[in-house]
Amino acid sequence: MSNDASIGIFDSGFGGLTVMRAIRQVLPHENIIYFGDTARVPYGSKSPETIFRYTLENSAFLVDQGIKVLVIACHTACSIAFNEIKKMSKVPIIGVLLPAVEEVVKQTKKGSVAILGTRATISSGVYQEEISKRLPQAEIMSISCPLLVPLVEEGYIEHPVSELIIQEYLRPLRHKPIDTLLLACTHYPLLFTTIQKILGEEVTLIDPAASCADYVKDLLTKKNLLNPQNDTPNYQFYVSDDPEKFRLLGKTFLNYPIEYIISKPV
Repeated sequence: MSNDASIGIFDSGFGGLTVMRAIRQVLPHENIIYFGDTARVPYGSKSPETIFRYTLENSAFLVDQGIKVLVIACHTACSIAFNEIKKMSKVPIIGVLLPAVEEVVKQTKKGSVAILGTRATISSGVYQEEISKRLPQAEIMSISCPLLVPLVEEGYIEHPVSELIIQEYLRPLRHKPIDTLLLACTHYPLLFTTIQKILGEEVTLIDPAASCADYVKDLLTKKNLLNPQNDTPNYQFYVSDDPEKFRLLGKTFLNYPIEYIISKPV
């Protein structure tokens, strides 16, 4: 496996670009291939069988590009398919799930935790189970938020309707003394400011992107796979639908201009 091979990242849509942004910050010389499955977003409303199939197909596509590590940036895909895909993969795999859980354990002071995720992520119970393993006395409240991904994908990040919907989703937390809230979807960090405003500054919001990026750096370091070149990295972007929309909105997630996007039908 070549050291200058790319890191492969996939997500159901734009959200995984927040993970790519974090990886760019800690590994500025690494080449990256990103695939956004924009034709089939959102994953959170699909059946576990369908989510597994999508995850398998996306993983195989990126592995076929000659990547050196695969990053599953989609929380829904991780919660449903990560363990099985890891057994089958020809390259090392990192998901957002374990970095997210470990960041919760590190940040919470009272063990009073809330999780926001897609319907599939919350129904899987994986995050609740992994947090409970590490914090047996933790009080965990889980809330599925199926409307948030479509809102973000449509660019309604600072729209009043988004704030109203978030307020409704967070209503069960009004009288719960949580100290930590996990954003268990890569799209949700784009709504960070609104969520923080509603919950108040005393609640710590966790975006696992930075922790996931650190995992990638540690893995490449241990396997001696860091790119030794200091040249400008090569970023490739693939989407399964609407590349122009991805180009226009993607820079909001990535904080970096996206000039060329390749359509990959699914």
